[in-house]
Amino acid sequence: MRLFLSCFLFLSVFHVFSQENVIAENNPKVKIDSLYREDQFYFGFTYNTLTKKPEGLSQSKLSTGFSAGFLRDMPVNKKRTIAIASGIGLTYNNYNQNLAIYKTDQTAVYSIIDAETTFSKNKFSQLLVDVPIEFRWRTSTYESYKFWRIYGGFKFSYLIYDRSIYTDDQGKIVVSRNKDFNKFLYGAYISSGYNTINVYAYYGLNSLFKSAKIDGEPIDMTSLNIGIIFYIL
Repeated sequence: MRLFLSCFLFLSVFHVFSQENVIAENNPKVKIDSLYREDQFYFGFTYNTLTKKPEGLSQSKLSTGFSAGFLRDMPVNKKRTIAIASGIGLTYNNYNQNLAIYKTDQTAVYSIIDAETTFSKNKFSQLLVDVPIEFRWRTSTYESYKFWRIYGGFKFSYLIYDRSIYTDDQGKIVVSRNKDFNKFLYGAYISSGYNTINVYAYYGLNSLFKSAKIDGEPIDMTSLNIGIIFYIL
């Protein structure tokens, strides 16, 4: 009787382990995509400065910018660590400074606000449509989304809206759709970092203004924007 019970218990335990093995073997295997792309949404925040400023022009307060868009990734090597990407986005930039912009007979007029003049606000802002084209290097694999990256390239922008505001004790002067601004802007940029957060820098290669002048001298200012950019798959 004891021999019979021992055999029965052994066979029962063996049957349970056999079932567990069958179940484990029947679990579906996850297929890993080795032909992945780093298609990404991006958004960034920048601190905006002006270069090649006319004499006497200075920036006051904090000038900021915001950008967002989508990039299509196109790997060019087997390991997919090198790629080219392009896409579309929007950028909104503010520039606080002491360049007064107002209109006389529908013509924009420019002057440097002297240090003795008191004003509460003087800035111009721009909304642009961007087309970035970049070269990408990264240490990514199809098993991990956390990696080091260096992305750099050129950004072509089209100005769709602009606005200049000057405010003092006497009131507010607003100038929009200023024809002296360059409609087409382009510049070089680079971003680098690990995982989601990356440092970013953009340098404009042509002037923000097309035909603006101060005392007959052309305003040839360009932009330098430095900040952080986030990439999200």
